[in-house]
Formats: sequence, C-alpha cells, structure tokens
Amino acid sequence: MHSEHPLELKVPPPAVGALVGVAMWFVSRVGPSLELPLLARSIAFAVIALAGAATGLAGNLAFKRARTTPNPFKPQHTSSLVTTGVYRVTRNPMYLGLLLVLLGWAAFLCSALALLGPVGFVAYIARFQIVPEERVLQAKFGVAYSEYLARVRRWL
Repeated sequence: MHSEHPLELKVPPPAVGALVGVAMWFVSRVGPSLELPLLARSIAFAVIALAGAATGLAGNLAFKRARTTPNPFKPQHTSSLVTTGVYRVTRNPMYLGLLLVLLGWAAFLCSALALLGPVGFVAYIARFQIVPEERVLQAKFGVAYSEYLARVRRWL
C-alpha cells in the first residue's frame, strides 16, 4: 500500500524551477567559475532556454488540443492520454522545458556548482511530481498507459 508524501503534487513546478535557479545563482558565487565572455554565455543561455520554452509550450499546446488539463496538481482530472506530438519523444515536455531553462542558466553562470541545480530539479520533480502523476495515470488509463511507458522515456 502506498502512502503519499506531503510534498507530492503540492509545489508548482515553475516555482521549483525558480527556487532552484535562485539557489544556482547563490552557489555560483561561492565556487570557481569559468571566465567566458558575456556574449558567449548569453547566447548559450538564450539558445538552451528558448529550446526549453519551445518544448514546454509544445507540451502545453498538445494538452489544449486534446482538451485535457495541464494542471500539475490534479492529474486525476486528465480526460485523455496525450501521446502525439512532443509526447512521442518525452513523457514530460513541460518539466523537460524547465530543465532546459535551468541548464541554460547554468551555462550562463559558468559554474560547475550551478550544475547541481538541474540535478536537484530532476530529483525533486521526478519524486514529488512525476511519480505521483504516473500512479494516477496508470490507474486511470491502464494498459494504454503501460504501453506508452514502454515506448516513451520519462525525460528523453
């Protein structure tokens, strides 16, 4: 029997991303960093973060087209299993999008310690957001969801 952790499905994933981003900035100030030109760091951030924004937006639009909820707190309100578009490549494009923004931010910060942020984000989102969502979707969509899990990876 499973007992829920109090953090499951409670903190908005963008808020988790923002908190991680702030923490990354703080840790980047205390450790060694690479000295790269601001233009190179800015371009790296823009390219990676825009890829993340596009990935997250594609996931959100796919949910809207399927007329199902993208609400991360209420996976039980999902009305259909979305497996097309970006969902053929990743089961979690919105979380992947946030991860890419954080990786872009780490590139901008040029700090090895800042890379701990995206690692922490993945660990938190996987445990407290994705796993509970998957439990609900498995119960709701059964075999169809099991087949989707076997076909498409959680992140990439």
